[in-house]
Amino acid sequence: MKLEGKAAIITGGGSGLGAATAERLSAAGVRVAIVDVNLDTAREVAKKCGGIAIRCDVSDAGSGAAAVAEAREKHGAARILVNCAGIGLGRRIVGKEGPMALEDFSRVIQVNLIGTFNMMRLAAADMTTLEPLDDGERGVIISTASIAAYEGQIGQAAYSSSKGGIVALTMPAARELAQFGIRVLAIAPGVFLTPLLGKLPEEVQTSLGAAIPFPKRLGNPGEFAEMVAQCVQNVYLNGEVIRLDGALRMAPR
Repeated sequence: MKLEGKAAIITGGGSGLGAATAERLSAAGVRVAIVDVNLDTAREVAKKCGGIAIRCDVSDAGSGAAAVAEAREKHGAARILVNCAGIGLGRRIVGKEGPMALEDFSRVIQVNLIGTFNMMRLAAADMTTLEPLDDGERGVIISTASIAAYEGQIGQAAYSSSKGGIVALTMPAARELAQFGIRVLAIAPGVFLTPLLGKLPEEVQTSLGAAIPFPKRLGNPGEFAEMVAQCVQNVYLNGEVIRLDGALRMAPR
């Protein structure tokens, strides 16, 4: 799919990987809707890339539907959905204070996995109404998994479960939506220099980067955004989860 002139919805677009993706797609001529629970940061990104900002809690059905409807009203139905919204949580299953609170586990699953599915189902429904492009394609959905889906570390039970769910969702969604000409992919990033990691001391960042085989540094959000662009443009990519991690395989802790 050619990027220019298309409409895209980017969840979690107010910061980190989502913001970089919004800027990359916008630079290629895509009309971007930056969807984020934090409207202030979404507006900042929208201002930089000429897009629109929409407040949305992706884990809520009504909020997601309203966001997709607003994006459709202003930009037309999106042919591109990039799911970057997510939260992290470091909790042991059984810690010093006893078992992990069930609501902590549930919240991560609700935002990361159910939120991804929520926006996927809503955007896909819109995509099915669009006229197919020359190659029969109507749209592409790209979700953000994590290498923690494969090598989750101690304390990542909730996060790894949520990202593993995204990995498992990708193939059945791709198979089901193929009849409409909608491709479904996921990217599993390694350790990237997001705002959260950017707050760590430089020596800690260096230490994290040294564990990566090559290149020995943290990933740049722009590299994630470039992978998104490549996924959109290469119509033969479908049903795949792409690791973007510099060959990193995480240790238990």
